[in-house]
Amino acid sequence: MQRFLTIGEVMLRLTPPNCNKIRTATEFEASYGGSEANIAISLANLGMDATFFTVVPDNSLGKSAVRALRANDVHCSPVIYATETDVPTHRLGTYYLEMGFGIRASKVIYDRKHSAFSEYDYSRVDLDKLLSGYDWLHLSGITPALSPSCQDLVLAALKTAKRRGMTVSFDGNFRASLWTWEEARDFCTLCLPYVDVLFGVEPYHLWKDESDHDKGDWKDGIPRQPSLEEEEEITSHFLARYPNLKCIARHVRYAESGSENSLKAYVWYQGKTYESRLYTFTILDRVGGGDAFASGLLYAMMNGYEPQEMTDFAVASSALKHTIHGDANLTDDVESIRSLMQSGFDIRR
Repeated sequence: MQRFLTIGEVMLRLTPPNCNKIRTATEFEASYGGSEANIAISLANLGMDATFFTVVPDNSLGKSAVRALRANDVHCSPVIYATETDVPTHRLGTYYLEMGFGIRASKVIYDRKHSAFSEYDYSRVDLDKLLSGYDWLHLSGITPALSPSCQDLVLAALKTAKRRGMTVSFDGNFRASLWTWEEARDFCTLCLPYVDVLFGVEPYHLWKDESDHDKGDWKDGIPRQPSLEEEEEITSHFLARYPNLKCIARHVRYAESGSENSLKAYVWYQGKTYESRLYTFTILDRVGGGDAFASGLLYAMMNGYEPQEMTDFAVASSALKHTIHGDANLTDDVESIRSLMQSGFDIRR
């Protein structure tokens, strides 16, 4: 079994029950999440050896967040419990989720500025020691959006992982409330030479002419729900620029309403682009759907699935997560995902 490590921020999630609005809420349901934490939890629930590295304040909130990860079989031995000397604000990042319903979309309010994770001085971390013994590193574009220190951490971790011969996966995961589109593209493009498995085709620069950006980006004009031919064209330009990429995967969402969505996926692997079937479903909790897709694909890759099977398993994992409360895909039964893959009709939940 491959040993998997991911790095990121874990946050307290506060959600008004019964799809109530935040402005009128009198109570909130508490849970924990964050993109990289979601992937570690999802993989651990599927029986994989998953470890999470983060920094939390050394107080009851920080310990509660780590306890939630450990309760899902995630290894947390590298976690740093920071003191007020380490991080003066000494706080755990928080986000508020207002669940959408029908024609009303979900809404997120972040309260994560100056968190322990974003303020920590990562020059104190021995990355060679941290990554020692692991086969796979996963990172996302959310972490570098948090602070310059986090940007340094991500680039240093990528370079260390490649020097050590690890497989590296990266999900751009743009968050408009954390940084601008151009800031995200500028930084995430720097990560591409170190990546083996890429999730999504944004936010990255893919200039038609590196010396003349006025000629545009190869992705300009490509719709958010591309055809197979359009996806293959974009993939070809990524591969021409970054031959280190071994897999490019994306899920494509069709939002009929805030309560009903459809998903399919494209995965380029071993010289061919694979397309999944379309899944249609009613949403219980949309947050973490992209992370469930990523964890599903990572699980399938680490367990030697055939490419079409990898693609179908990943999108089925994401569809199933939409029926589960919380940030992570808490499915601990691989057969339930495989059963969903084999059904001959669109999902209705």
